[in-house]
Amino acid sequence: MGKLEEVSRKRKRKRDIQHAVLATVAVPGVIAFAAIAGNAVQLLKYLPNDRYNLKYRMKSVAGRLVAKGYANWVERDGKKFLQITPKGHQALAFEQAKVTLKDQKKKWDGRWRMVAFDIPERRRKIRLRLRTVMSEIGFVRLQDSVWVYPYDCEDFIALLKAELKIGKDVLYAIADTIEHDKSIRRHFNLPEA
Repeated sequence: MGKLEEVSRKRKRKRDIQHAVLATVAVPGVIAFAAIAGNAVQLLKYLPNDRYNLKYRMKSVAGRLVAKGYANWVERDGKKFLQITPKGHQALAFEQAKVTLKDQKKKWDGRWRMVAFDIPERRRKIRLRLRTVMSEIGFVRLQDSVWVYPYDCEDFIALLKAELKIGKDVLYAIADTIEHDKSIRRHFNLPEA
C-alpha cells in the first residue's frame, strides 16, 4: 500500500474519532470526560486495534477538539468536563447534514441544483476543500467551478458556505433543464428525458 493511502487512512480515522467524541459530548451538553471515554470505547470498538493506549487517544482527541475550538474544558466540583462550543455544534451539524445528504434516496423532481463558485486564488485551499466535499456528496462537475446535483441540497450548501466562510463566493441555483444531460442522468440513475 502506498504512503499517501496510509496517511489518508490515519487522517480519516482521527476525524472519525473526533466526530464520535463530539457527538457524544453534544448529546447531553456537558458530560464528565471519564464518562466520554467509556462511551467512546463502545463507539470506537470497530476501529482496528493498534498499539496506542485508548485513554491517551481520548485525551489526544479531546485536546484536538479544544484546539480547534469545538469544545472546551469546564471544571466543577474538582472534576474536568468537556463542553461542546457553538463552533462544535456547527461542525457537528455540518457533518450530520453531509451524511444525511449522501444517504438520501428521494424521488427526483426533474430539477437540477447547481452550485457555482468563484473563489480567489489566494484562498485556493478553501476552493479545493469545497470541491472535495461536493465530490464526496456526489455532485457532478460540469465545469471547474460549476457543479450539479439532482436533489434539494440548499440547507447543506448554506451550512457549507458557513463552514468554509465563503458566503458571497458561492451561488446556488435551480435549473429545469441542462443541455446534453444524458451522461449526468446516467450518473445519478435518473430516467431519460
